[in-house]
Amino acid sequence: MLLTRFSMRLLAISALVGSALGLAGCKSDGMLAGRANMPIPERLLSQMEAKNMDKQSPMLVRLFKQEAELEVWKQDRAGRFELLKTYPICRWSGELGPKIREGDRQAPEGFYSITPAQMNPQSAYFLSFNMGYPNAFDRALGRSGSQLMIHGDCSSRGCYAMTDEQISEIYALGREAFFGGQRAFQVQAYPFRMTPANMAKHRANPHMAFWKMLKEGNDAFEVTRQEPKVDVCEKRYVFNAEQPANASRPARFQPDGKCPNYQVDPEVAQAVRDKQRKDETQIAQLVSRGVRVAPARTGVDGGMHPIFASNLPNGQTAHVDTEANYSLASYLPAPGTIPEHVNPPKAPGAAPEAQPMVAAPGPRVSPAPQNRNDLALRGTSPAPTPAVAVRETDRSPPDRVASKPATEQRAHEPRPTEPRTTASAFAPGRPANAAPAPTTSAKPENKPASTASISGSQPVLPSNSFESRWAGGQ
Repeated sequence: MLLTRFSMRLLAISALVGSALGLAGCKSDGMLAGRANMPIPERLLSQMEAKNMDKQSPMLVRLFKQEAELEVWKQDRAGRFELLKTYPICRWSGELGPKIREGDRQAPEGFYSITPAQMNPQSAYFLSFNMGYPNAFDRALGRSGSQLMIHGDCSSRGCYAMTDEQISEIYALGREAFFGGQRAFQVQAYPFRMTPANMAKHRANPHMAFWKMLKEGNDAFEVTRQEPKVDVCEKRYVFNAEQPANASRPARFQPDGKCPNYQVDPEVAQAVRDKQRKDETQIAQLVSRGVRVAPARTGVDGGMHPIFASNLPNGQTAHVDTEANYSLASYLPAPGTIPEHVNPPKAPGAAPEAQPMVAAPGPRVSPAPQNRNDLALRGTSPAPTPAVAVRETDRSPPDRVASKPATEQRAHEPRPTEPRTTASAFAPGRPANAAPAPTTSAKPENKPASTASISGSQPVLPSNSFESRWAGGQ
């Protein structure tokens, strides 16, 4: 067993190093290889050590649309997942609710699995990884769409967009987890934090049955602090299913077929039921007190975390719940460079600005995101938020460009033909050791394989991918 794990780790390391060397062989791609190999900041490594975590321990990602936050959890040395860092999301698109069809601008909701083959060091959006949409559950319901990413550039039509500095850090965390032997890390994407207050507020939403199903997985994670095992049968998610003790053959889960006989660890099942009963009692109390019902549809496209909106003239957060327990000081200074082309969410029919929105340039911001944990660890006070220059242009592309050849399809349509200038490559907030942005139009993303590892899926692995080489070590 130890030999097998060691062999798998060697294969993983050699595959990633080989990939990086292959990129570096071409002068124009050397910068891209540098992005993918940027180290985890020392500040974050110090946080890991303070939280009893190893750099290469398994990780898990949780996304919350309404709060516009992305959480990275790491497994500590006791074997439990603990929150490492919370990143504000710069932009997401659509309404609250799952992605249904290609072109609907919806960012996915559900449980997704990220393998090394889905990591894209050649992304035109600095760095990215494919969420693996549609997964087995999505396909069972006939949902369509492709190349939905978590990426940089703060521009979205169906993706979760961070700043370049943020995605560099998140990508590095995923890379090191793979080096440590993790085969895939889970992404849990939710419409909001699954609290009684939010469930009561959205009780009339037509997606509530779907959200209650997601909450089962959320509750399983919160009571165990273990990554929930995810299967799909009868067109629904099943969490932590185990083989019955008296079963004569392995349980087979088919996404659109009848669920096989399975069991859930009694202690886990009881803990989840206890949490659900407590939450349902609180929900009923809130409803009886007349908590307001949130509209199912607002007509506003997506959301933006308040820390980014506060840096933009006339910036709006839209779907983001400004009543949430935010402390903007926890994220100061702004976590990364806000690109010039950023468009905050707007209500339909909103009149465009007559003049480009321009703010006076401010001092260089910290090259890496900060949150309340960072400031508490360092014992520092938040710095003032610098103003940034933005202009009113919509460069946020759709989740797919059907007219392009398959080799050029990527998470979004290409950027406009205007190149990024050398000056923009060193915009305030970009790390001093980061590779500058290209001075010509960015390369299209290579389409990563959709390889969600939820039971019932059929991943397709490129012959030269990290995942396909690693599979031989099983």
